[in-house]
Amino acid sequence: MTAPLPDGPITDAEIRKRQRSRALAMALVLGGLVILFYAISIAKMA
Repeated sequence: MTAPLPDGPITDAEIRKRQRSRALAMALVLGGLVILFYAISIAKMA
């Protein structure tokens, strides 16, 4: 189920806030992958 649409047009501030939260989520995912690959590399060397 989706959230109801806002009554007015979407402002630039709301768009920037959504972009910032999406960018933060992507950064966390990429950082997690980097840490995972690093840990796998260390484990294979040992």
